[in-house]
Amino acid sequence: MISIKGLYKYYGKQVLFEDAALQMGPGERLGLVGRNGHGKTTLFRILLGKEQADDSEITFPKNYRIGHLEQHIHFTKPTVLEEGCLGLLPEEEYDHYKVEQILFGLGFTKADMDRAPSEFSGGFQVRLNLAKALVARPNLLLLDEPTNYLDILSIRWITRFLNEWQDEMILISHDREFMDSVTTHTALIHRHKIKKVEGSTGKIYSQVEQEEEIHEKTRINEERQRKHIEAFVNRFRAQATKASAVQSRVKLLDKMPARDKLARIADLHFKFHYTPFTGKTLLTAQDISFHFDPNVPLIRNLNLTIEPKDRIAIIGKNGRGKSTLLNILAGFLRPLSGSVTPSVNQRLGFFGQTNIDRLRPQATVEAEIGDANTDLNRTEVRTICGIMMFSGIQAEKKISVLSGGEKSRVMLGKIIASPANLLLLDEPTNHLDMQSIEALVESIQQFAGAVVIVTHSEMILREVATKLIVFQNGKTEVFNGNYDEFLEKIGWEEEATERKGTSAPQPIKQAPGPAPGPAPRPAISEQKNKKKPPKNQSDIMAERSLVLTPIKKEITFLEEEISRMEAEIPILNEQLAAASVNIEIEAFVALSKSLKATQAQIDKNYKDLERLTQKYDEKSRKFETLLVEAD
Repeated sequence: MISIKGLYKYYGKQVLFEDAALQMGPGERLGLVGRNGHGKTTLFRILLGKEQADDSEITFPKNYRIGHLEQHIHFTKPTVLEEGCLGLLPEEEYDHYKVEQILFGLGFTKADMDRAPSEFSGGFQVRLNLAKALVARPNLLLLDEPTNYLDILSIRWITRFLNEWQDEMILISHDREFMDSVTTHTALIHRHKIKKVEGSTGKIYSQVEQEEEIHEKTRINEERQRKHIEAFVNRFRAQATKASAVQSRVKLLDKMPARDKLARIADLHFKFHYTPFTGKTLLTAQDISFHFDPNVPLIRNLNLTIEPKDRIAIIGKNGRGKSTLLNILAGFLRPLSGSVTPSVNQRLGFFGQTNIDRLRPQATVEAEIGDANTDLNRTEVRTICGIMMFSGIQAEKKISVLSGGEKSRVMLGKIIASPANLLLLDEPTNHLDMQSIEALVESIQQFAGAVVIVTHSEMILREVATKLIVFQNGKTEVFNGNYDEFLEKIGWEEEATERKGTSAPQPIKQAPGPAPGPAPRPAISEQKNKKKPPKNQSDIMAERSLVLTPIKKEITFLEEEISRMEAEIPILNEQLAAASVNIEIEAFVALSKSLKATQAQIDKNYKDLERLTQKYDEKSRKFETLLVEAD
């Protein structure tokens, strides 16, 4: 049992934790959520002893080992494999295959094992630290945004790996789908407390929203009742015949709880401004090719047409040229061959990974957003600042003091300051919290123009993309379909050819298998007319878990919600009857509305449950068929 009680933490006037508490049982995998700046990383630092709480009572079991993803880069061994082996337990120091298994899953190759860690990018160096944390098998594993430097394939691999994790884990991630797929419980840092539930992020946010709605309605009713009582007391205070009634109401006032109005927590709500486009094609790319190193081609003979309503996602492993392609489409890079032709009426909004670095450190938020469109007056610029959660004096903050998430919001503000009909977005969710990501996805869905986005989030792919540009097998090709259709018809080459002991999510103690590079894979265009080699049962079971687990969690959540609401119905009916007998008109009306709303929500939940159950059964039958065929 891990126990945190009486946790207090302040930074000057800023309150992070105030009498917060959290308990974890054996084998729990906990998703830790909350807005940026509310204390998630600080809680990790306190658990690791890197930071002191102002007051707390934290207890761990005896001989309990805590491991974490180290963001600081400091390597002491000459090769990747040797550095990774530093994470092994003393009794496993020669079990190098356990390290290789994890490194392969995180995107390293057999040839990388003998290379120096310093030769790799910062993202791969963080992956090496992640491998050391995973292979150490601590009793409690702390992971702070482990997917930040992972590509989509590595995220899929670590999802399967963490689902096999037997000990305790606390995970911080802005990727809601990833978190829900690997955790058993969720804890929310909210209003300086920590609230925990068994289940998904959706369950805890729904529960907190409901609790706060009840709190506010109760506060309003009690305030109204207090005013009625005070009016009675003031009216009849001087009348001797009413002295007893007045005195009883004064005592009642003294006993009534004083509920504070909940402070408003700012949310990111915005929409991209659309400028009309009447043509058929926003942009055409013909036979474009590009490379920085002739020996490492990135894009070859790509043809692409972007139409006014397109939703295109660019996907693939890191370092394959996704951001480069976006810069070519934006006109910041010229292809070495071929042509990119934008429409004369195209208006571009661009969010690039390096754009944040182009913000002027000494400029204010207001100045940066205003410079994006000099036709806007100050009131209009301030309005955009407020939409991006920089209200009032916050708009006067200098860029140099902003966090990564705040800088991302400034960049989004610069885009919405100028109307566009084509958005090019390169990993726009980096540094944003879950609520901000949901607002961004909703804004993309509502945008009337075209969107091309680079993302490793499968949730965003499923919510947004109707067409894909796939970097795989040394090729860059267009897939006319959504992400699930891509997985079904094409799939990822590494997952199709992965071998035991490399990137399969098998327990670490299994014996190693061979680890050659992946076999050559036909081009996407060729695969449409070819029958794919059959998957083995291990592959099918892994994919089955990845697909069905999130659906099952949604079903469980809906079943719990239906049970809870159905239990409320008789209580509401009793209260309604009592209000009718006592002729409490306001209470009767309010309870009638509440009863009607609860019944309507139950009906909706049953419909959603039926839809999800049908979806689960269909997909389950499909996998059962595949398993029989693979037997």
